[in-house]
Amino acid sequence: MASINYYYTKSVLETVSANPVQFKKELLKATRNLMPYEIEHLSKWLTTYTTHKPELKKFIDDVKECKVQII
Repeated sequence: MASINYYYTKSVLETVSANPVQFKKELLKATRNLMPYEIEHLSKWLTTYTTHKPELKKFIDDVKECKVQII
Protein backbone atom coordinates (compact mmCIF):
# COMPACT_ATOMS: atom_id res chain seq x y z
CA MET A 1 0.00 0.00 0.00
CA ALA A 2 1.34 3.40 -0.96
CA SER A 3 2.03 5.97 1.72
CA ILE A 4 1.02 9.59 1.99
CA ASN A 5 4.50 10.50 0.75
CA TYR A 6 3.85 8.64 -2.50
CA TYR A 7 0.62 10.54 -3.19
CA TYR A 8 2.25 13.82 -2.15
CA THR A 9 5.13 13.11 -4.55
CA LYS A 10 2.73 12.48 -7.43
CA SER A 11 0.94 15.74 -6.65
CA VAL A 12 4.21 17.70 -6.59
CA LEU A 13 5.38 16.13 -9.85
CA GLU A 14 2.10 17.00 -11.56
CA THR A 15 2.42 20.57 -10.29
CA VAL A 16 5.99 21.11 -11.52
CA SER A 17 5.65 19.15 -14.78
CA ALA A 18 5.68 22.38 -16.81
CA ASN A 19 9.32 22.89 -15.80
CA PRO A 20 11.52 19.90 -16.71
CA VAL A 21 14.42 21.05 -14.51
CA GLN A 22 12.19 21.32 -11.45
CA PHE A 23 10.51 18.03 -12.38
CA LYS A 24 13.86 16.22 -12.38
CA LYS A 25 14.84 17.81 -9.07
CA GLU A 26 11.60 16.69 -7.42
CA LEU A 27 11.85 13.25 -8.98
CA LEU A 28 15.34 12.71 -7.59
CA LYS A 29 14.13 13.88 -4.19
CA ALA A 30 11.32 11.36 -4.39
CA THR A 31 13.73 8.50 -5.03
CA ARG A 32 15.47 9.33 -1.74
CA ASN A 33 12.24 9.59 0.25
CA LEU A 34 10.13 6.72 -1.05
CA MET A 35 10.30 3.03 -0.27
CA PRO A 36 11.53 0.70 -3.04
CA TYR A 37 8.04 -0.61 -3.81
CA GLU A 38 6.75 2.97 -4.02
CA ILE A 39 9.50 3.82 -6.48
CA GLU A 40 8.31 0.89 -8.58
CA HIS A 41 4.75 2.28 -8.51
CA LEU A 42 6.05 5.75 -9.30
CA SER A 43 7.97 4.41 -12.28
CA LYS A 44 4.80 2.82 -13.67
CA TRP A 45 2.83 6.00 -13.04
CA LEU A 46 5.51 8.06 -14.81
CA THR A 47 5.33 5.86 -17.87
CA THR A 48 1.63 6.63 -18.18
CA TYR A 49 1.86 10.27 -17.10
CA THR A 50 4.61 11.15 -19.58
CA THR A 51 2.92 9.57 -22.60
CA HIS A 52 2.09 13.01 -24.00
CA LYS A 53 4.99 14.84 -22.37
CA PRO A 54 8.12 13.81 -24.29
CA GLU A 55 10.24 16.41 -22.51
CA LEU A 56 9.72 14.46 -19.26
CA LYS A 57 10.07 10.91 -20.63
CA LYS A 58 13.85 11.04 -20.38
CA PHE A 59 13.64 11.17 -16.59
CA ILE A 60 12.00 7.75 -16.30
CA ASP A 61 15.45 6.16 -16.66
CA ASP A 62 16.67 8.21 -13.68
CA VAL A 63 14.03 6.57 -11.51
CA LYS A 64 14.89 3.12 -12.80
CA GLU A 65 18.60 3.70 -12.06
CA CYS A 66 17.82 4.79 -8.52
CA LYS A 67 15.61 1.75 -8.04
CA VAL A 68 18.49 -0.52 -9.07
CA GLN A 69 20.89 1.22 -6.68
CA ILE A 70 18.46 0.82 -3.75
CA ILE A 71 17.93 -2.89 -4.32
